[in-house]
Amino acid sequence: MDASIQASLRRAPLSVLDLSPIVAGGTPAQSFRNSLDLARHAERLGYHRFWVAEHHGIPGVASAATAVVIAHVAGGTSSIRVGAGGIMLPNHAPLLIAEQFGTLEALFPGRIDLGLGRAPGSDQVTARALRRDRAAADAFPHDVAELIALMEPSEPGQVVRAIPGEGTRVPIWILGSSLFGAQLAAAMGLPFAFASHFAPMHMMQAIEIYRTSFRPSERCERPRVMLGATVVAADTDDEARLLLSSLLQTFVALRRGHPIPVPPPDADFEGTLTPLDRAQLDQILSHAIVGGPARVRDGLASLIARTGADEVMVATQIYDHAARVHSFEIVAAI
Repeated sequence: MDASIQASLRRAPLSVLDLSPIVAGGTPAQSFRNSLDLARHAERLGYHRFWVAEHHGIPGVASAATAVVIAHVAGGTSSIRVGAGGIMLPNHAPLLIAEQFGTLEALFPGRIDLGLGRAPGSDQVTARALRRDRAAADAFPHDVAELIALMEPSEPGQVVRAIPGEGTRVPIWILGSSLFGAQLAAAMGLPFAFASHFAPMHMMQAIEIYRTSFRPSERCERPRVMLGATVVAADTDDEARLLLSSLLQTFVALRRGHPIPVPPPDADFEGTLTPLDRAQLDQILSHAIVGGPARVRDGLASLIARTGADEVMVATQIYDHAARVHSFEIVAAI
């Protein structure tokens, strides 16, 4: 292996982003069993973290009750870090999240992470059903500060306390798919996770803004960048491209306003795409890494070398659970 490729791959640990995918014909119960099975494989394979994400009202995503899924995964594993990638904080009172993640930290000490985002994780109608105020996103910086304060040791005379939660200092990350998250993470001195797997067009600018504007804090002394990346690995390039077609179908359906469970691969699906579909897919997949072991190795090394990422969180949306596990095995072997 080329020395520069080897050096890039050694630079950044790998982690897992899971949405507990519900496949066509499947059930949430099966999705949760698969998430735990994947987490156990990831732990054995040496992945650093296993994060699940908050989404609502999406037929192909079962991780809406994110803290509950985290407890399920952490309870079935022993060493891998488990967390939220992320909690959409404007959907919740900061006190509630402090209590939930304080509880998780008490149950699984030293293994819990809390990534925070400001998007609803849903469509606007579902967001209203969550009792989300339209102005809630504007209060995101204040809510993050309030949540951090609630997880610090309580002060004498403090009235509002997170019990459990206070004093746990659960590691907090700011998530972002735009420049706003980069600016906030830098200003607050927090680690930053960028969703390049669905907002690739802003990746390099967001990283640059974060690193140049970063202010050290007690929680984070230097800039720390994690990148979410779509990675689909298989034994051959052609097989990986076929597996990717499930993700393509779910993305196109979501963009058309009719989200679906994760469908089986379809070798002919790309032939049904409109020019607009193709343009959107080309954009969303501009940093995706899809192929056999050699192509995935080179793609990961290039991503890390270009961005200087401190960590890469692998997102792999595959219909067949065994094929998804095998994809993570290939990446780990690299």
